[in-house]
Amino acid sequence: MKKLVYICSPCRGDYEKNIQYAEAYSRAAMLKGYIPITPHLYFTRFLDDSNSEERKMGMDAGLQLLLMCSEVWVFGIDNPTEGMQAEIAL
Repeated sequence: MKKLVYICSPCRGDYEKNIQYAEAYSRAAMLKGYIPITPHLYFTRFLDDSNSEERKMGMDAGLQLLLMCSEVWVFGIDNPTEGMQAEIAL
């Protein structure tokens, strides 16, 4: 059975670049035999991250997914976003 790995990386800031990086991290995890869980690639497709209520829903759902994972891979640790800080704290 493959392990679930949570991809913790920036979303806010340079959104387009950060999403490209998150896709690359997720691809690398998959190619190494893991199943990547990268909520900011998924939830930002249908939730508005600039809406505080919808952002909270997405963050809460992401934290629930994090609890299901065997590992957390953190990228951008030198300058973590608010969302990353919550994921790392959990």
